[in-house]
Amino acid sequence: MATPLRVTEPADAAGQVLRTPPHNYEAERALLGAILMNNRAYERVHEFLRALHFADPVNGRIFESCGKLIEQGHQANPVTLKTYLERDDLVVSAGGMKYIASLAAGAVTVINSTEYGKLIYDLYLRRELIELGEEIVNKAFDATPDETAVQQIEASEQVLFNLASEGTLEGGFQSFGNALVTAINLAEAAHRREGALAGVTTGLLDLDKKLGGLHPSDLIILAGRPSMGKTALATTIAFNAAHYYRTTDRAEDRGKHVAFFSLEMSSEQLATRILAERSKISSHLIRTGGLSNDDFSRLVVASQDVAETPLYIDDTPAVTVSTIRTRCRRLARQNKTADGSPGLGLIVIDYLQLIGASRSEKSENRVQEVSAITRGLKALAKELNVPVMALSQLSRAVEQREDKRPQLADLRESGSIEQDADAVMFVYREQYYLERAEPSQRPEESSDKFAERHTNWQQRCEQAHNVAEAIVAKQRHGPIGTVRLYFDPNYTHFSDLIDQSHLPPPIED
Repeated sequence: MATPLRVTEPADAAGQVLRTPPHNYEAERALLGAILMNNRAYERVHEFLRALHFADPVNGRIFESCGKLIEQGHQANPVTLKTYLERDDLVVSAGGMKYIASLAAGAVTVINSTEYGKLIYDLYLRRELIELGEEIVNKAFDATPDETAVQQIEASEQVLFNLASEGTLEGGFQSFGNALVTAINLAEAAHRREGALAGVTTGLLDLDKKLGGLHPSDLIILAGRPSMGKTALATTIAFNAAHYYRTTDRAEDRGKHVAFFSLEMSSEQLATRILAERSKISSHLIRTGGLSNDDFSRLVVASQDVAETPLYIDDTPAVTVSTIRTRCRRLARQNKTADGSPGLGLIVIDYLQLIGASRSEKSENRVQEVSAITRGLKALAKELNVPVMALSQLSRAVEQREDKRPQLADLRESGSIEQDADAVMFVYREQYYLERAEPSQRPEESSDKFAERHTNWQQRCEQAHNVAEAIVAKQRHGPIGTVRLYFDPNYTHFSDLIDQSHLPPPIED
């Protein structure tokens, strides 16, 4: 005999419908009473508590009015509030001034006010979580063609993050003594490293010496004109950092990953470039299939080694800062270091001007959009406590100068980028410009004079051959200056430049 279907009774449905969101009106009234009797109670809660956190909108309106009076240097009590709230429709509906007088009668002590404020805030978060859950369910049912399920998940994660960071209970002043203890601990840790880097290694000795590594919570801008090699340098740094995380013996670093957001090149193109660097085979030959058997064998060996590197590539075009934040948090959460810390060590973004603005940040003024993007990247670096390296284009003003070395003013939308960045580096290769400036003989110029000019040009080309400059134009933690690097255009690879003056003299026969 088949089991009959159970019909839901009205009482069952009513139990769900009548379930009210979490609130505590008594705690709200008690806190307001404490503020009305002693305004010092407001100082204990105003940093994290807002009017919208109150479940009863009347209580929120009274709290907001008290705050305005106190912040203007006035007393907030039933008498002073009468001027502002006597004709307020919301307050009148709750009983008017009689209701406010009853709040003062039910006051708690100033000491208890902080706990009441935390309880009110906690209940507000719970109500917001309930509302967010309902919104997630409704959006999942009402699917639209312009928003995928993955985008809905990312948007929900962003709302959760904003909810967690809103009105945080942390922060505020700390004594100079406590800050000094932290500074001494950092100095002691640096002393124990015996010259080891404080930040993430770039794999380039001279650049590490200048920067001290890429420091956690820093936003580093790497800029250059097209064909200068900024993507190649960023790729070299990302791979070197990932290789360090794979091979290091330090428990706090082993197991970390590097996130590379390639908004310009596809992941396959970027992987081909890295493979060409490691195997010392031209990427052009790899793409066109012009490899010998020996070359292909070297390529296979190099690919097996590179495959183990903890480098993750995301080539989603026009990705937003919120999406970058969501995916990086997920990567840090899913991977852990040997000592159990979040497993994210470095974020690289190629490049800044290709990052899309979120719906709330879209503007007709691109400068404002870029300002919001750089602020978001700096906040991301601080939140995850990892260095964020963002590549940036330069304006064409560089091409109009005789000396084409970039300056801070050459950054596109330079005001916000220069302001928010902790370090700004430029990539410059004089060889690129010299090769395109071969002198030609002038009509009135003698052959000897032209030969002299051409010889000088050849000498400059020889001096600049395979030499690149990383110009540190801004650095909060150390000196600025220029670091000379070796650049191999065949493999688009950067490495340390060996100064010829440090080499031993040639052996004579």
